[in-house]
Amino acid sequence: HEERVKGLTGRADALDRSARIEREARARAAQRKARLEYEAQVATAVLCGARGLLDYVTVSLARAEQERAAAEQAKAACESALVAQRESARALGSELDALTDSVHRGEVLGAEKRMRIEQIETKALEEHGIEPAGLVAEYGPDQLVPPPAPEGEESAQVAEPRPYVRAEQEKRLRAAQKAYQQLGKVNPLALEEFAALEERHKFLSEQLEDVRKTRADLLQVVKEVDERVERVFTSAYQDTAREFEGVFSRLFPGGEGRLVLTDPDNMLATGIDVEARPPGKKVKRLSLLSGGERSLTAVALLVSIFKARPSPFYVMDEVEAALDDTNLQRLIGIMRELQESSQLIVITHQKRTMEIADALYGVSMQGDGVSKVISQRLR
Repeated sequence: HEERVKGLTGRADALDRSARIEREARARAAQRKARLEYEAQVATAVLCGARGLLDYVTVSLARAEQERAAAEQAKAACESALVAQRESARALGSELDALTDSVHRGEVLGAEKRMRIEQIETKALEEHGIEPAGLVAEYGPDQLVPPPAPEGEESAQVAEPRPYVRAEQEKRLRAAQKAYQQLGKVNPLALEEFAALEERHKFLSEQLEDVRKTRADLLQVVKEVDERVERVFTSAYQDTAREFEGVFSRLFPGGEGRLVLTDPDNMLATGIDVEARPPGKKVKRLSLLSGGERSLTAVALLVSIFKARPSPFYVMDEVEAALDDTNLQRLIGIMRELQESSQLIVITHQKRTMEIADALYGVSMQGDGVSKVISQRLR
């Protein structure tokens, strides 16, 4: 029974709380409704005031637009008037500047005229001793003037004077000034300059004569040198060509060889061709010979030069390197002949060439990389 009472009591308390909450909610709802109604009334009043204000603003805006349009028209009119005034002021300013310049030019011209008149009066008084009044009285426009002189004559013939005509006299003045300008300025130092130029001309003439003599002497020296070179070359060529035929026939038994000039008429500029025909061949051009034949032909030319123009000693560097035993033996025979009158220094690797030497010099590499010169006299 107590549990039931407790349950009913708890239920009654819950219902009381629910009723209290419901009452509080209704009270809040009533307050919110009253507030909303008040806000609605305020909004309605504000809306009515805003509509009235909008109407007033619309009317004011239209009136302001009208006033702005009128102001813009007035502004445009003022700007047009201002532009016109500025153009007028600019035109007046330009006219004023032109008038000012004209006045200034007039003043300057007047001053120049006055100065010119004063100069003329002073010049007439200083050079001719005539006062301006007397000058005007004697040579003024009221006086008769002589006629112009005919073309090509120094002075006018006797003729009647004519009245003064300003245009005609100004024309005569311009012609006289032009003729005077064509004469040019008078150089007061002309005599001194002529004397200096004459002395300079004399000096340069002497120098030119010296140069011509020197040139003639040099040409004579060149001619003598050319003649001597031509004689020496011709003699050396003839001797070498003669020796070449003999040496070639010894190195090439049964063959023929000779030296030919490319331009015999010009010994100072000619070249030398070698014609070689070994035995059993018809070719003469060196390019068609074998390597050994070309080497032996070159040795023949070298030995021919040695025989034509002997020297105390000769140096040859492996000239027989490409020769076979037969040709080497022939070359050794020629070397023996050269040994009789000259000393031969031959760099060679051929043992047979070393056998005919009087002394041998060799270079040997030691174990430490240092080279050592070894010499041995054979005879």
